[in-house]
Amino acid sequence: MCYFSSTFNFSLFTFNYYYNFMLTLPELSYDYSALEPHIDAKTMEIHHSKHHKAYVDKTNAALEGTEFLDKPIEEIISNLDQIPEDKRAAIRNNGGGVINHNMFWMCLSPQGGGEPEGGLKSAIDDAFGGFEPLKIKFTEAALTQFGSGWAWLVQDGENLSVIKTSNQDSPLTMGETAIAESPLRPILCIDVWEHAYYLKYQNRRPEYVEAFWNVVDWKEAGRKFVDK
Repeated sequence: MCYFSSTFNFSLFTFNYYYNFMLTLPELSYDYSALEPHIDAKTMEIHHSKHHKAYVDKTNAALEGTEFLDKPIEEIISNLDQIPEDKRAAIRNNGGGVINHNMFWMCLSPQGGGEPEGGLKSAIDDAFGGFEPLKIKFTEAALTQFGSGWAWLVQDGENLSVIKTSNQDSPLTMGETAIAESPLRPILCIDVWEHAYYLKYQNRRPEYVEAFWNVVDWKEAGRKFVDK
């Protein structure tokens, strides 16, 4: 079986994954129970081993037999216009689910919480007036996303913005928008699909979003940020 290591710097963020010409479910760097009590172990297990894996499997199925199967998924999602039209929706939905969840797990840490530091902190201060205003704006985006979707802190050149996306849409598909002439660089995200929190929080999304701040990995967010 042929493997190649991809340290993929797509001017967005760097992933270190192994591809065998098919996507694989990435292992987490922490146990399912490690984010307790903020995110429960059962939710983490189902979310990762069932939901995320389903996105991986369905993306592979959609790409099978095409020239894109050996491409990094970040590149595919960022160039959806090159995907055959009959496969585009499946790749957008499922491939987006792969990328979004890959990043979501990286945003979380058992040693998380606190506040950003360094260049990211300075950029947040400039863009939002401090961490607390950012937290309010990001939380508002997460709570007002109608139905399933995501809230994001993204970098657009020298600027930071908070956005939200529906379903499994990704900032990587949002180039040439009103706030960016190139794909946005995701810095932080939260999954607000109900499967991300319903076992513990039921319909209490605000409690889930508040708990999220206790496990945010600001060191990882700082690594994704490009200090201009």
